[in-house]
Amino acid sequence: MTDLKRYYAQRAREYERIYDKPERQPDLEWLKQALPPMFAGRRVLEIACGTGYWTQFIVREANGIVGIDVNDETLEIARGKGLPAERVAFRIADAYAPPEDLGEFGGAFAGFWWSHVPIRERRRFFQGLDRRLAPGARVALLDNLYVEGSSTPISRRDAEGNSFQARRLEDGSQHEVLKNFPTGAELDADIEGLGQNPRFTALQYYWLFTYEKPAG
Repeated sequence: MTDLKRYYAQRAREYERIYDKPERQPDLEWLKQALPPMFAGRRVLEIACGTGYWTQFIVREANGIVGIDVNDETLEIARGKGLPAERVAFRIADAYAPPEDLGEFGGAFAGFWWSHVPIRERRRFFQGLDRRLAPGARVALLDNLYVEGSSTPISRRDAEGNSFQARRLEDGSQHEVLKNFPTGAELDADIEGLGQNPRFTALQYYWLFTYEKPAG
């Protein structure tokens, strides 16, 4: 399997072209309208923010956003979007262990990250995120549904049930990338004891999963 950090560093300059697919525009427009109000007035931690594509929409109503990513190549693009410096900050950090000095957040968002988390690491990811969330925090995860004819075909599955795709970048390099497609029930199980009021929304090409950290 290709190292994800290296893959996204190489893909940084072409990453946002995935949002140009014509058939996906209605879903994307719905998400651009639906996500910002979820974080109105909240300080948000964005996990694996990449090029800041979703940051630019969420910041419209969020009180502030800290976007973390493992690659400076993608963060360089995010910083170049001209988002308000008084409310948006980008930082290199581990998605599985957001640093304590970031403080607590009233919201968290991860777009197209969960699908790259191995099944055995899902719980660790949610536990690391939980440590940075204030009571009552709202979390939203956004990712792909598998749609025949639109999604990159699954090339293989491993013994643990993880699925993989074979991808080719513009530089001609070939990569095998972990890409999982969950059910709502799987996500409910992943947050057991950490979240409440889970909701799984399936669009045509994407899914959106939201939950809240208990207030008590």
